Amino acid sequence: MQEHGERVPVALAAPAATVSHPAPHGNASRLVLGVVAAVAFASLLLVIALWQKVSGMQEQLARQSADSLAQAAEARTLARQASETVQATAAKVAVNEARVAELTLQRSQLEELMTSLSRSRDENLVVDIESAVRLGLQQAQVTGNVEPLLAALKAGEQRVSRSVQPRLVPLQRALARDADKIQASSTGNTADALHKLDDLMRLVDDLPTLNAVATQTGSPLWAPDALPADAPWWQRVLSAVRFELRSLVRVGRVDKPEAVLVSPEQVFFLRENLKLKLLNVRLSLLSRQLDSARNELAGVTAALNKYFDPRSRRTQSAATLLQQLQAQVKEGSAPNVDETLAALSAAAAGR
Repeated sequence: MQEHGERVPVALAAPAATVSHPAPHGNASRLVLGVVAAVAFASLLLVIALWQKVSGMQEQLARQSADSLAQAAEARTLARQASETVQATAAKVAVNEARVAELTLQRSQLEELMTSLSRSRDENLVVDIESAVRLGLQQAQVTGNVEPLLAALKAGEQRVSRSVQPRLVPLQRALARDADKIQASSTGNTADALHKLDDLMRLVDDLPTLNAVATQTGSPLWAPDALPADAPWWQRVLSAVRFELRSLVRVGRVDKPEAVLVSPEQVFFLRENLKLKLLNVRLSLLSRQLDSARNELAGVTAALNKYFDPRSRRTQSAATLLQQLQAQVKEGSAPNVDETLAALSAAAAGR
């Protein structure tokens, strides 16, 4: 019993010792809670900042996607317009072919009429030359080919020279002058222009665009092969690493952002639009619509300078062909044989 009496105070004293420690433990808990709250607040701020940045990126991507869709719609509209223009021009070509057939029929009728009439040698000569010259002039105006007209003028000059008639000497001189004038101005003929258009059509599919990533060969200074043969191995390894790192990154200046943002699908429509414009140029040249041909060539040149890489050899070749075509179309004009026609009228009136 005494042992139990001695243990009771000890058991009662133990809680007194434990009651004196709760104050420091509460302070530590509040400190931990404060740290956790600070970390949570910082994480919240970081999440808010990241959310704002992601929202900005989403808005930018949405704007870029809308711009790309608008450009695609515009390209499709231009393609439809070009197709309609091609159809209209094809109808005009059919009308011109009908006119050529009609002119051929008229020529045959005139030949039959001339053979049926009884005229003198000089009168028949003047009428034959005038008929051939007018027919060649009409063919040149319709088809753009001056070779028949040039052949008619030279043949008329030879026939007049063989006739040995003094009153036909002014006609011979007029025929010679008009033939020389047409031959000198026929350097940019339609056949040469059509060949250049064919070359451009073949080049369109191979033209590199501005947004195509070119292969970087690196500077010879950092290439491993540029080092001397007795260079240490560590220098060769360092040079190879530098060469590979420099080939991974391409730094350049973007002067035309709309050309860089063109998607591969839009590049396809862009090339098809260029082909349609070149077809329009061909039809305009065949129908002798030089103003329309000049406008279409200007549009092709603008597209070439805007969307394709000017440093490429193919692009430079296409630009050279376009310049030559523009020069030929600018110099091209309808043939003029007014002097010959006036001499023929004077010769016919003098009989």
